[in-house]
Amino acid sequence: MAQELNRIPSPQPSPAGGRGSNRKRKSLNIGIVGGGYAGMAAAAGLAAHGIPVTIFESAKQLGGRARGVRYNDTQIDNGQHLLLGCYRETLRLIELVGGDIERDFLRLPLQLDLHGQFSLHAPHLPAPLHLLVALLNAQGLSRSERLKAARFMLRLRSMKFRLAHDMTVAELLYQHDQNANLSLKLWEPLCIAALNTPVHKASAQVLLNVLRDALNRTRADSDMLLPRIDFTALFPQRAAEYVERHGGEIHLSCGVDVITPKAEGIEIVTAQGSHVFSHVICATAPNVAAELLRPISALAETVSRIDGLEQQPIYTVYLQYPPHVLLPHAMIGLYQCFSQWLFDKGQIAAQHGLLAAVISAEGIHQELTQEALAEKVTAELHNEFGIDETPQWFKVIAEKRATFCCSPDLQRPAQHTAISNLLLAGDYTAGDYPATLEGAVLSGSHCARLCLPGRK
Repeated sequence: MAQELNRIPSPQPSPAGGRGSNRKRKSLNIGIVGGGYAGMAAAAGLAAHGIPVTIFESAKQLGGRARGVRYNDTQIDNGQHLLLGCYRETLRLIELVGGDIERDFLRLPLQLDLHGQFSLHAPHLPAPLHLLVALLNAQGLSRSERLKAARFMLRLRSMKFRLAHDMTVAELLYQHDQNANLSLKLWEPLCIAALNTPVHKASAQVLLNVLRDALNRTRADSDMLLPRIDFTALFPQRAAEYVERHGGEIHLSCGVDVITPKAEGIEIVTAQGSHVFSHVICATAPNVAAELLRPISALAETVSRIDGLEQQPIYTVYLQYPPHVLLPHAMIGLYQCFSQWLFDKGQIAAQHGLLAAVISAEGIHQELTQEALAEKVTAELHNEFGIDETPQWFKVIAEKRATFCCSPDLQRPAQHTAISNLLLAGDYTAGDYPATLEGAVLSGSHCARLCLPGRK
């Protein structure tokens, strides 16, 4: 199922078919609970087939855990995300609903910089040659370590990035002689950035899935895409306009209280009234989905799998400096600091002087107050880059349940459930990918296909 999800062709609007198929499509009326990336991906996919959808979003805006936030008259996000060139379904849907990839993103070739400690830059060569050359020329590693890293990648490629048995990333690195310096400077930052899970807990197979798609197909797949606009504007808002143009409806500030299977369909109850749909896609955060589905006895196994997910946090610290303050690169990492990755929003989105520090996964930073954490980040910016100015303001956004903990052999809930017309979408559902935007979008697109006549 996990491999199948990533390999089903993307849905395309179907040509006019037989009368029976058209009648079935006209009888479809689909409710979507949740207006994040998974829900809006499902909505856009169904709208492309001319199927009306109704979206219920409890918040005042769309985007879920990847949404725009307004603070001090400045547009920021609830977390600083990036996309990879291999996120083909996300990029396809952004274009479907009216986006322009080259305009909407700052595209950077693969580069990993830990300031003053490590630097890897991929040349403009075909994959995977670009990565091998980058590894063999990486700064901050000994010659022996560079060769070990290159041999490791070649070995993974010969294995087709598949393990006979899943294990932790730490175990995989130990088996392949990736020493502490290699792990701390290369593999651990990659693992935490991709899976939001520490290496001693993270699934090696899921990390290999990401490495396979990002580093082994085409050179452009490894490109890093930094959005120039906020994450609500990037896709969910455009998708909403696309859905409305195709006859759908969007209800904001309209949480769903109850989902009930009925003989005539699936009933959704909100404070504004009840609605019955032929199909319902539950695309909320996992804890919300579990509470909505818990009263339905047929879905006990699905709810049990959701309940079994451990959560991991992501903290983003925004600091507004005077406009002349900038970093050496649009994105740069720090070694063994509180701040893991820094983003210069001036270079990315012309928000000059605005810096964002991202701290992924669990750690001692969770024990600090927001003021103390902002002070730590400010001190690191001073120590690493000589930034003497005091920030004009700061904003800490702590998503304490940002993602699931992506551990080995994790039994994630499937998109299909024991009730055929009640589906589940979200980055935590079954799939090759960890909790990423691409994972969310793939799940939503898969649910859209499951709703189509004759699809299973």
